[in-house]
Amino acid sequence: MHSYLKAVGFSEIKKRAEMKEILLDVIRNYDEKNVVSDHPDGTFAEFSKSYGYDCGITVCGQYDEDNRFHVEYYYPFFKGTGITTNEPVTVERHADKESFAGACDDLRIGITLIFYLQNGARYMLEKSKGNVLNKPLTLSGLADEGRILLPVLKDKEAVKVEKETSKNRSSLIAAARNGDEEAMESLTMEDMDTYSMISHRIVNEDIFTIVDSYFMPHGIQCDQYGILGEIQEIHHTRNEVTNEELIQMTVESNNMQFDICINKKDLLGEPEIGRRFRGNIWLQGQIHF
Repeated sequence: MHSYLKAVGFSEIKKRAEMKEILLDVIRNYDEKNVVSDHPDGTFAEFSKSYGYDCGITVCGQYDEDNRFHVEYYYPFFKGTGITTNEPVTVERHADKESFAGACDDLRIGITLIFYLQNGARYMLEKSKGNVLNKPLTLSGLADEGRILLPVLKDKEAVKVEKETSKNRSSLIAAARNGDEEAMESLTMEDMDTYSMISHRIVNEDIFTIVDSYFMPHGIQCDQYGILGEIQEIHHTRNEVTNEELIQMTVESNNMQFDICINKKDLLGEPEIGRRFRGNIWLQGQIHF
């Protein structure tokens, strides 16, 4: 069983027979189908069906010589909205199956973002045409657990200063990557000042009153992250089969906006615009061709 099925409303499925029925439903009543006919091992097909607003299950596999479809793997998906970044994306095939991981260096985060590519079949089709460079990317996340935190009290001047500081830091990171030694030194001094400030304040304050947002790797799997960010929008939907309530939120973390889907059962607290979401997500991405 996929561990993030509950994030799209299938938390009660425990047996393979139950999962098999859903996979058959996806294949028979799909909303979207992509076929790669010139695949080296035969015809590769990708079926997707939504069971809630922009979220559902994708089934991938191959047709044999007798035109029978064989399921290779499946995964739950949640399609985000808007364009998250226009930075160049590198895509590589997973070693064990015909699926793909993407990597993107976004200066706002300061680390290389690694995500699971949602439209792998479309990528294969576009790659054969040589049409995969410099395409916009939409990121989204499925959360297995999360909690709502109250916002940090800030005045307008503090918000303005923070945005300017973030902008300057992104410029310094870009310069440092190009070998600018002064930029490297400035970033080092900035990190030392931050460490000193946190060490001083942590004695009397909670860490989440000091840290407004973060985006950092979680666990040993490269496409899973722990995040903390401010909620910008909220949308409630239900899984049409199980009737489980899902909460979809647009979250801003480290000045980057993306959408998250979580089962209401796994969310502690009441989400509202302006409050913060803290949790662990499986990062997915869709390249727009």
